[in-house]
Amino acid sequence: MKFRGINHLAMVTGDMDKTIRFWRDLIGMRLINGFGQKGFRHYFFEIDDKNTLAFFEWDGAACVERKDHGVPFKGPIVFDHIAFGVDSSEEAWQLKDKLEAAGFGCSDVIDHVFIHSIYSFDPNGIPIEFCYEIAGHDIRKKPVLNDDSPPFAATEGSEPQPGKWPEVTRPTPKEERFIAK
Repeated sequence: MKFRGINHLAMVTGDMDKTIRFWRDLIGMRLINGFGQKGFRHYFFEIDDKNTLAFFEWDGAACVERKDHGVPFKGPIVFDHIAFGVDSSEEAWQLKDKLEAAGFGCSDVIDHVFIHSIYSFDPNGIPIEFCYEIAGHDIRKKPVLNDDSPPFAATEGSEPQPGKWPEVTRPTPKEERFIAK
């Protein structure tokens, strides 16, 4: 099976106008789809030609509790932050300048050896990162495991390991496949 990126990340907003203004007008992602009805909306922004960022808006939604990127957190949590790749150092600096000019705090550029990153928050409190890859450090071609005490599963290598999950014994027959509306 070959995956084709992330079709969309589905986030939540309590204010679709602010969200559109941030992601479309400040960050520069095209608004490519939107639908809704009373008390509910779902809008999509184009990250690139295969990936999108989506937002649900419904009555009563509120900003998330602010949590800094990569800082340990106690209690329920779904994710730490969203990282968007950009093509160059110049684009990262342009985004940093735009975010700061618009009143959004932005970190210094951080060196993670294989990428350089800046960190900020969107108007919903969602932690975001913009990063660009460093030449000579392609972790997709040469995976790196730099952990003093990795979990056992990680020591088995970067490739999917067969036999770790039950095999499919009854595939869904074509005549039983349907698409719900």
